[in-house]
Amino acid sequence: MKKRIYTGIAGILLIVAAGLFSCDHDIIDAGFEDMLDMTIYDYIVENDSAYSSFLAILEKGGIDKTLSAYNPNGIGYTLFLPDNEAIDQFIAGNDQFNSLDGLLNDSEYVRALSRYHVVNMAIHTDDFPFGAFPERTLSGDILTVSFAIEPDSSYYKINNQAPVIYTNIEVSNGYIHLIGNALVPVTRTTYDWLESNDGFSIFRSAADATGLSEQMDINLREVTDARPFTLLAEPDSVYQRSGIGSFNALVSAVSPEDDNYEVPSNPLYQYVSYHMLEGSIFMDDFVDLATNYSTFSDIPLNINGTGLDIMINKGKENFDTIINGVDTTIIDFIGFYYDHSNVLTQSGAIHFINQVLRQQPPSRAILTYEFYDEPLLNEYREEPGEYLIEDTAALNNFTWGGTDLYFIETGDPEHPAWGGDYLYLDGDFTITYRIPKIVQGLYSMFLRAESLDQNNAVVEVLLDGKYVGGLVDLSSGGSANNPFAMKNLGVINFLQYEGHTIQIKSLIPGKFSWDLIRFEPYKE
Repeated sequence: MKKRIYTGIAGILLIVAAGLFSCDHDIIDAGFEDMLDMTIYDYIVENDSAYSSFLAILEKGGIDKTLSAYNPNGIGYTLFLPDNEAIDQFIAGNDQFNSLDGLLNDSEYVRALSRYHVVNMAIHTDDFPFGAFPERTLSGDILTVSFAIEPDSSYYKINNQAPVIYTNIEVSNGYIHLIGNALVPVTRTTYDWLESNDGFSIFRSAADATGLSEQMDINLREVTDARPFTLLAEPDSVYQRSGIGSFNALVSAVSPEDDNYEVPSNPLYQYVSYHMLEGSIFMDDFVDLATNYSTFSDIPLNINGTGLDIMINKGKENFDTIINGVDTTIIDFIGFYYDHSNVLTQSGAIHFINQVLRQQPPSRAILTYEFYDEPLLNEYREEPGEYLIEDTAALNNFTWGGTDLYFIETGDPEHPAWGGDYLYLDGDFTITYRIPKIVQGLYSMFLRAESLDQNNAVVEVLLDGKYVGGLVDLSSGGSANNPFAMKNLGVINFLQYEGHTIQIKSLIPGKFSWDLIRFEPYKE
């Protein structure tokens, strides 16, 4: 799992890593000499004076037996456990129920609520991401982790809702982390979130004027084939610091001569859609990458996470000059408000930025395509297995023929395939993949595939209908330690900013385990 300390949040991460939590709750010890003889359920029962309300919720929800046993996948469970006071506060703030009995009488809600607090994997705080947990909850939802820092304390927050007040109670089938508030299942869309937070009125007004508010209001659970997106949003305070005090002032700055805001070519429409990245991307997904991210606008946005800070459009615009004695620091990138980002909605993720984000001419960047643009494959990634894709219409960007197509999810983070997954064909095949737009310029093109088996295919690769790289022999090139090899297909000159089509054909039939396709800016 990726871990990194950033300049902007170094203090938070160091304090959290040192375990310096501050809370007023009394933690009740189970009283067992060997906590590892207990299950998660045993712990709650032993401490029912503090957790009787949640005990009733999980029993009514039907997961008491689940939390009394080992995870059949062998990876344990993680319970975020609210005490009775937290459940009382949850009920008091919920218009549906006026008592614990009223809550327990809604069996469907209790079933979902109990499962929402359990991640389908045992996770110690040392392995907490700065973003989404690697496994979903038993209700099938995503939970996120952020960090909060206050003058005298620092702590984790789950879904930006619940402070973690005590961590890493290790039991036989996982971990328990005690939380100060019950988790409220996320039902709001990204637009719902903007609408309910007054501090984002300028950007929200721009979303309304362009009609992009409709895309921001899509609930992924309710709309088939809807695309998740990640929103980068400026608070009103950032606009005001830049001399933009209202929506009308933003229009004057961005689109003073064109008021057809709902037309995609309109500058205000392009401005808002530039803030919308394709896919749901959390903060730790930006780490160790410097690449262009596809946006809903006509051009991509560059984010560099290889340094101490995660930087948007580094070097494109100077925002500030800081002089300290003989030292001068130029702020030439847009940064994140780390401790407020990773907001989860039913449309995707929201992050908050500290400068006004204007469209900038795109630069070349390393682009690695691991097929995350396919919703079906992302569903398959949730559980290890070999998935036969029988419906040729099931994938948006692939066509294939000649043999069956499988998606292999190993579930093994140490597997030599990047991400532990790959596409697999065996026989005489042709497969075509449409990739998003790439900034014009020279790139080295690479194909990564399993290359250590005499039964593997020899393939030809075509880019936009033209052969590249000659014959690619997949029977060699890998090693015993890493059978997947990166095959250099040569230098490509893209003349325009546009999408492209990659086709791979077997010249000599055989096995093809396709890991990724990659483009790296070429320096002459």
